[in-house]
Amino acid sequence: MKLKGVDTMATEIIMPKAGMDMVEGTVIKWLVKEGDKVETGDPILEILTDKVNMEVEAETSGTILKILADEGDVLPVLTIIGYMGEEGENVPDAAPVQAESQDKPQERAVAEAPKEEKKEAASQPKSEDAYDVVVLGAGPGGYVAAIRAAQLGAKTAIVEKQYFGGTCLNVGCIPTKTLVKNAEILHQIDHAASRGIIVAKPEIDMAKVKQNKDKVVKTLTGGIGSLLKSNKVAIFDGLGTVKNDNTLEVTDGKDAGKKISFDKLIIATGSVPMIPPIPGLDLPGIMTSTEILDLTEIPEELVIIGGGVIGCEFATIYNSFGTKVTVVEMMPKLIPNMDEDLSAELKKQLKKSGVEVMTESKVEKVEAAGDRFKVTVSGANDTEIEAEKVLVAIGRKANMAGLEEIDIKKDRVIQVDDYLRTSKENIFAVGDITGKIQLAHLASAQGMKAAENAMGQKKKMDYRYVPSCIYTIPEIGSVGLSEEEARKKYDIKIGKFPMNVSGKAIAMGETEGFVKIITDKKYGEILGVHIVGPNATELVAEATAVMKLEGTIEELGDIIHAHPTISEAVMEAAHDVHGECIHLPKK
Repeated sequence: MKLKGVDTMATEIIMPKAGMDMVEGTVIKWLVKEGDKVETGDPILEILTDKVNMEVEAETSGTILKILADEGDVLPVLTIIGYMGEEGENVPDAAPVQAESQDKPQERAVAEAPKEEKKEAASQPKSEDAYDVVVLGAGPGGYVAAIRAAQLGAKTAIVEKQYFGGTCLNVGCIPTKTLVKNAEILHQIDHAASRGIIVAKPEIDMAKVKQNKDKVVKTLTGGIGSLLKSNKVAIFDGLGTVKNDNTLEVTDGKDAGKKISFDKLIIATGSVPMIPPIPGLDLPGIMTSTEILDLTEIPEELVIIGGGVIGCEFATIYNSFGTKVTVVEMMPKLIPNMDEDLSAELKKQLKKSGVEVMTESKVEKVEAAGDRFKVTVSGANDTEIEAEKVLVAIGRKANMAGLEEIDIKKDRVIQVDDYLRTSKENIFAVGDITGKIQLAHLASAQGMKAAENAMGQKKKMDYRYVPSCIYTIPEIGSVGLSEEEARKKYDIKIGKFPMNVSGKAIAMGETEGFVKIITDKKYGEILGVHIVGPNATELVAEATAVMKLEGTIEELGDIIHAHPTISEAVMEAAHDVHGECIHLPKK
């Protein structure tokens, strides 16, 4: 906070300039009210800048005399937003500040919207409970759709029954990656001695681990709320039940009983963990990917039912924490839908780190064994496993809550066309509910397109180049066709470059993994890129960009990559497609 004296007048509270590039900030929440006494260092309000929440502290002691800015206002830096000082001090006569910048992004977006849409919105003002676009669900697909619709000039509302950010930010991508970072730190400590760094065996305080995870989640979800408010999106708290007459009723929340009408509806209700019909999975203490994030003690043993992305990431996390982890997967390989070489490498690395991996194995039942569990497994591994905890991670299913009455084509998922439109002309759907690829970044991309199409544009979804990331140790990044898929359609050539030949990987001591590139032999089209190794989840972005721009394998190999970097392995694999890799022995 910046405080500036005004002679004998009160002290101004000013929107701070928290960084060279900051030009405006959003008032998220006042933590004080007029008349409150504060001491130096006390937090007095919360602001948003660059999508990050921060608390503004008092730089002097005194009384809050006047608050000029409302919560949700977007204001230029150095704007006076209040006064503090001694009781009875004079406060300049000042009208509440005008949040002019709050309207500018929307005004610019309206200018870019189709002309016919702007005219319609201008000539037909909506009543208080009527909206151009209503979004059901505030996950990575929903909140993006709502903001984009608002940018295009729509009067927009969003209905959310639980929390901003959906599964991804609250019990999915973000919290798990926060835990993965802890696993990476422990991995580095475990290998520090080989680099001449002697470190005592680390201790893990799971209560603080959870506290840090919760702090990260709070920061990001708070930022989403502020972004919605700054774009003037109306927020409704509760479960939205859609009727068949262009109305939606809010139930089971703070806004229960409110009815909203819409011209266009975007459904983004996401998914929930799937529980298979295995006897015993309804026992108290059986966890899904939601409950395991709230553990405050490290379990001695953990059985993970399911060897997909979720199961393998939690295996990495808790194995690094010192838990004896067993992964049971019914299919012949881990991450069954991905390239065979990725699956084989992941299994090798998990086993090398101490995880027991059972593929082609089925959990028959789970029984209570005192305060523990007994898991009966059949198939390639006929055995019984005793464990303190059991995690069910076989996947997720579409969340149809609130959609029971709506007359659109739906079964286990909602059917949409390439423009995200359902069987009803004015209703769209995005994210996991559509049954496409269950990834947060795809949901966000769909949300953008659905909002644009709802506002009269015609943007088609392209699912060919959707990158997938797995945050194990080492990481995995993948985009395009697997080798198995490519062989069914093309005459292919493959280039491969191992990380144990990469100078940067050797210097880092992270030599496990490879880059594999699959191409069409005739035209050099890049069909798929699969990476295991350090920074693989970042490296896959380069491959995705080149493929999206229809670059050939020759063009990828011709790009000059900085040295020494892990990214050089992508260039080397491109050269290897034609047997021209400089840093591999001639085949």
